[in-house]
Amino acid sequence: MASSSLIIFMKKRKKIKTIFLGTPEFGASCLEALISSDFFEVSAVISQPDKPVGRKQELVSPIIKTIAQKYHIPVYQPEKIRTETELIKKLDPQLIVVVAYGQIIPQSILDIPEFGCINVHGSLLPRYRGAACLQAAILNGDRQSGVTIMKMDKGLDTGPILAQKKIKLAKDETLESLHDKLAIKGAQALETTLKKYIGGRIKPRAQKEDQASYVKIIQKEDGHINWSEDAKQIERKIRAFNPWPGTFSYLSDEKLKLDQIMFKIKAARLEPVKVNSRQIGELFLYNSALAVQCGQNSLVIIKLQLEGKRAMEVDEFLRGNHSIIGRILN
Repeated sequence: MASSSLIIFMKKRKKIKTIFLGTPEFGASCLEALISSDFFEVSAVISQPDKPVGRKQELVSPIIKTIAQKYHIPVYQPEKIRTETELIKKLDPQLIVVVAYGQIIPQSILDIPEFGCINVHGSLLPRYRGAACLQAAILNGDRQSGVTIMKMDKGLDTGPILAQKKIKLAKDETLESLHDKLAIKGAQALETTLKKYIGGRIKPRAQKEDQASYVKIIQKEDGHINWSEDAKQIERKIRAFNPWPGTFSYLSDEKLKLDQIMFKIKAARLEPVKVNSRQIGELFLYNSALAVQCGQNSLVIIKLQLEGKRAMEVDEFLRGNHSIIGRILN
């Protein structure tokens, strides 16, 4: 049936009417790919509402909305997608594509389009279902990651798989670099996968439930470093939370008469050093570099930032802050 539908569309030279649901930058490349395709017509975009940002709390639009407006595509920004079933029925899509939208899509909407709702997910499902899938791959020291294109069902990332594309993780992979790689990989695979699926050349395969794992949403406070952890795990966290929420600790500052100031760790050496003779959280010099004692081994800091100051390489920082040696991070 899907194959015959595809032939009819091709003969009539009609594009497949598509609604795109997404919010952050991860979905931008996918949206651009669909807009530029001669096979799909993005007739509407649904994104999260504009949100206040910064000290002035100025409203900022999601990048997905900005892209849609550039191409004069209607944009809808409901507070809750579950209230918009009737709207989507009126829009009458044949296909819905969801990339990092940020809300669970109810069954009443999943059932609307002829070709279903297709999701681009930033992990190799069923591994890492949930929101923080990119961070999880780095935190767990995985050697590979990738994107999964799946047909959505009522569960959380439980739908049958249409395609998966893998990449190797670099030793110094950060959340930012992995995000950019997977966003491009997803966009590259999306159009081809959809064409094959609509044409009946892909049979969705069920996920293996016994291999499933879930990851929780990352909160800002998750970036607070526990120096009792192993140095290797802390180093992974620094990369997994770069740029957001960032990793930080606190130290007291008598000069500023503050009980504590935030000490942000921007980058650390990949290989921890086997020093276990210091107090946990203690800052010390190691071969002229700044190190901190962890629960197991020590971590050499490469770049840091004190609260209210600019980020600095450690060499520059130590020239004006040598008194930090011996202080305890907590």
